Amino acid sequence: MDTTDKVIKAVPLDDDRIEILTSSGISGIFDVKPYLGGSVFQELHDESYFRTVRPAHGGIAWPHEQDFCADTIIWDMQREFGWIKEIWFRPGVQIWHMGL
Repeated sequence: MDTTDKVIKAVPLDDDRIEILTSSGISGIFDVKPYLGGSVFQELHDESYFRTVRPAHGGIAWPHEQDFCADTIIWDMQREFGWIKEIWFRPGVQIWHMGL
């Protein structure tokens, strides 16, 4: 059984942001802007190209293979809105204590 969270909806918004919904019901806004400095993401500066984003391979992707995995998207959304209050680490285990 695959329990990996997947992006099931990706709606491009203004200002380099994407509305996201995951298979577990997590929703929020993913801000792509912090990643646009890298050369692989240069095409995303073109608004019409940016709007071609689609859910793919569990995350999101554009036609020329720029992509983000669901883990990166969820982590960034949670950090942005303060959902993660604490992170505990044990050998081989990472537990996120989340609160709104």
